[in-house]
Amino acid sequence: MHLITSIPSPDIQYFDLGPLRVHIYALCILVGIALATWITDTRLSKRGAERGVVLDIILWAVPLGIIGARFYHVFTHPADYFYEGADLFKVFYIWEGGNAIFGSLLGGAVGAWIGCKQTGIRFWSFADALAPAMLIAQATGRLGNYFNHELFGQPTTLPWGLEIESTNPAFPAGLPEGTLFHPMFLYEILWNVLGAIVIVVLERKLYLRWGKAFGVYLIWYGIGRSVFETYRLDSSETFLAIRTNVWAALLAVAVGIAIIIIQNRRHPGKELSVYVEGGPTVKLEK
Repeated sequence: MHLITSIPSPDIQYFDLGPLRVHIYALCILVGIALATWITDTRLSKRGAERGVVLDIILWAVPLGIIGARFYHVFTHPADYFYEGADLFKVFYIWEGGNAIFGSLLGGAVGAWIGCKQTGIRFWSFADALAPAMLIAQATGRLGNYFNHELFGQPTTLPWGLEIESTNPAFPAGLPEGTLFHPMFLYEILWNVLGAIVIVVLERKLYLRWGKAFGVYLIWYGIGRSVFETYRLDSSETFLAIRTNVWAALLAVAVGIAIIIIQNRRHPGKELSVYVEGGPTVKLEK
């Protein structure tokens, strides 16, 4: 029986369709957005929203989320973009990788709030419907990191170690060619998919409305990310000798806990409608 001894990095990062160059990293992000939109729309419509209303919300959430993701990454990796002779336009080359989830959460939250105000959907109802969909989208996006030969961790001798070419700018100096690394992208994919399942299961056993499902998402993702970040080898800004993304992950956990506690106190009853008062009345999911 053939045993897997390592994970090879893909030989392809893009393909051409006539004059159009399609980067697989960008394609993974787009597929993740499409999956998240479909899942969220399905979940929200089952709770009483008009089918397709999510599209009006993501028209705000997605662009602001992408902007937030890119600029958060640039601000936490300034040495990669600001140095003597640097091409400053690379700040906008999102297809080369480098989009921070925490930045997308901040930018996307602002966009979602605007979209919810315009459609009459309760922000927390949308956030709850989005919670497991976000994890699926993030898992899909992490697959793009695999094609970009990035997001790998410390050296390992485990049979699923990731092969990274020694010419990769992120390959640690002093290590021999052929060194295998922890496939952090794969760990996050598995963690995120498992988290989506956990949220759906908890919703069947507990009443996760008024933002509580989104609170669980923040806690789950924050815990996983705080661990995974400690294994990554790529450069990042630090505060008190700890990577800024670890601080951001711990903050996400704290915010998730706070949301659950506060919303439990503010809204002990049922969520009667996903629309704000005065909005459309649609039959709710039983």
